[in-house]
Amino acid sequence: MANEMVTQKNITDQVNKRVGELKDEGLSLPANYNYSNALKSAYFTIEKTKDRYKKPALEVCTKESIANALLNMVIQGLTPAKTQCYFIVYGDELQLQRSYFGTQAVLKRLSNVSDIWAEVVHKGDKFEIGSERGKTTVKEFEPSFENQDNEIIGAFCGIEKTDGEVVYTVMTKKEIDTSWKKSKTGATQKEFPQEMAKRTVINRAAKTFINTSNDDDHLTNAINETTSNEYDNEREVKQAEPAQVQKLEEKIKKSVPKEETQEEVEEDLDDKPQKEDEPESNQENEQPEQGALFETPNFEREEGVTKDDNEDDYPF
Repeated sequence: MANEMVTQKNITDQVNKRVGELKDEGLSLPANYNYSNALKSAYFTIEKTKDRYKKPALEVCTKESIANALLNMVIQGLTPAKTQCYFIVYGDELQLQRSYFGTQAVLKRLSNVSDIWAEVVHKGDKFEIGSERGKTTVKEFEPSFENQDNEIIGAFCGIEKTDGEVVYTVMTKKEIDTSWKKSKTGATQKEFPQEMAKRTVINRAAKTFINTSNDDDHLTNAINETTSNEYDNEREVKQAEPAQVQKLEEKIKKSVPKEETQEEVEEDLDDKPQKEDEPESNQENEQPEQGALFETPNFEREEGVTKDDNEDDYPF
């Protein structure tokens, strides 16, 4: 326990020091946001977080990645106590990811945003889009309780600016599925499709506002970095363990058919029977494809678990 307390103190002290420097540079945090309490809540959450092999995050993750995740959380004004964010282990890195609620809270921090919402459109709902001054608008949306269990055909997000204008982002189910293919939360999307569809369309709508706002660059960078943590675009392929490589090599050798020699090919073309003394192909020179010796991590499921016994309580 003493070592854990020292680790907590070292990490939180490092984050507190950096937050103080950023505040001196102009970083503004939400008025009612107590980042010291948020850091304590986050640390307790990280203590319960494990990787796919059930090893504690505090043992497998680098101190730098833990500190960076906590710093990004504070800069965005988030706290796991309100299920606005959670922590996922990828390899030896701890990464922060925002929930559905967290993205809403972050966008409301932007100086030109007053409100944000998202809705899912089911088959059978009345939904019509239009255009005003070349911008997509939602002209009609009338959901029905009877359609709640129908298939999802799309989703939309509305962001109301401080001047009263509402900016809409509309996505079809095909567009949502394309985004999900690049995501690390595939299992969750299948289990909670409605909330994850809302989260996806909100993330897309947020890009324009975040990257064109006049708010602090540290906030913008933290938001973008956290969003990018959800996708596999830049993920490296990790080398498999030696035992796994050996098994793969054995499978490959069994599954690859023996190559015919040039002489056998010529005899087949002439419809002649094979010679009994035909030399066998040299299997030692046959090399399996290099790519087969590497294991691509399965990111269709999340590695980190924030709660040990409550898998269904997923923070959207």
